[in-house]
Amino acid sequence: MPSAALDAVDLEILAALQDDGRMTNVDLAAKVGLTAPPCLRRVRSLEQQGIIEGYHAKLAPVALGYQITVFALVSLKSQAEHELRAFEEHVAMLPLVRECHMLNGEIDFILKIVASDLQSFQHFLTSELTTAPNVASVKTSLTIRTSKDSPGVPIPGAVPQGQDAVRAP
Repeated sequence: MPSAALDAVDLEILAALQDDGRMTNVDLAAKVGLTAPPCLRRVRSLEQQGIIEGYHAKLAPVALGYQITVFALVSLKSQAEHELRAFEEHVAMLPLVRECHMLNGEIDFILKIVASDLQSFQHFLTSELTTAPNVASVKTSLTIRTSKDSPGVPIPGAVPQGQDAVRAP
C-alpha cells in the first residue's frame, strides 16, 4: 500500500519514471501535468524518501553473450542467522548471480543466474555454488523463454507498459 504522503501526481511520476528512467524532467512534467520546477522538486523528494532507489539501463543479456538464464533453488544445511548471512555474502560476490531471494518453506534461497553457455554454467555450479559452505543441495531449472519481465512494482492507476488504455482525467 502506498504511503499516505503520495498523491495521484506522485504515482504518475513514479509510473512514468519506472517505464522510462531516462525521460527528461521537461517531458516528465508535461506527462504529469506540471511545470518543470515543481516536477523536479517532487522527483527529488521521492528520491530523498527512498521511494525512488535509483536508475538503471535494462541490458540485453544475449547481446552481451549471456545465452542462458537459470533459476537455482538452494537448500542450506543450517538456517542459523549467521549461516544465512554467510551464504548471502558469498553469492553477493558472484557476478553471474543477478538476484538472490530468501524463501519461506523447504527451499532457503532462489537465485537468478546468467551464463554464456551451458558449459560455463556447469563450471559455475560445481566450482562456485555447490561448493559454498553450508550448501546442502541445489536444484536448477534453465529458462526456455521469458514471456514477461516487468521490473519494479505495480503503480495504482498506471497504464501497463505496452497497452493503449485510456486513463480517466
